[in-house]
Amino acid sequence: MDRLFGWFRNKKPPGGEPILGENVPKHVAIIMDGNGRWARSHGMPRIAGHRAGMKNVKTITMAANDLGVKALTLYAFSTENWKRPQEEVDFLMKLPQEFFPLEIDELKANNVRIRMMGEREGLPEHTLRAVDAAIEDTKHNTGLILNFALNYGSRRELLLGMRRFAEEVKSGERDPDDLTEATFGGYLQSEGLPELDLLIRTSGEVRISNFMLWQLAYTELWFTDVYWPEFSEEHFYEAIRSYQGRARRYGKL
Repeated sequence: MDRLFGWFRNKKPPGGEPILGENVPKHVAIIMDGNGRWARSHGMPRIAGHRAGMKNVKTITMAANDLGVKALTLYAFSTENWKRPQEEVDFLMKLPQEFFPLEIDELKANNVRIRMMGEREGLPEHTLRAVDAAIEDTKHNTGLILNFALNYGSRRELLLGMRRFAEEVKSGERDPDDLTEATFGGYLQSEGLPELDLLIRTSGEVRISNFMLWQLAYTELWFTDVYWPEFSEEHFYEAIRSYQGRARRYGKL
């Protein structure tokens, strides 16, 4: 695997280290993977890894904010994660109640705006109350958008978007020819966010896992073996430097 994916795993930019203030990606997404394995490696239960991972969210959010990143999307809970043991799912659903009261004041002080994408249906009321309160508390902030993908799956997102468009065509609000790449983006849950520039995945896994499939069309990918609870500011900066050293040609020479 390392040889096959070595080109973009921890890839060092040519010509030395770029200046972090230049060519910073507008939108970064992170698949925060490895909480359970980190916990096992420290002789702790999986839920301890999820709590440690939750604490790391603020660290990386502040690092992204300091660099001038406009949006940070975090894959917090997928539509497939419901298959996990009920005890673990219940713990994960309580984390927003723990995270936001602890961190909301600092997030507000740093002009961070909370957003969520994913399906509300199926999420517990206590989870939604915590998320909705954070969204309301930060709705007037104009800085970094901290976007949590919660109960999110990209195939489901695409299907729901296509259904919405089909219903509008059926009702006469839209014509089939209205559907273009530009207009279709308005039917996705990422509507209003900048184009996705950089995807980071932690823990050594090298796959997309049903995450932002449409949005990833021209996104730069960066993978690291580091588990999410140990993913530090310096690891984040390393990913940014790698991004800055790449030539994004979008099919051109």
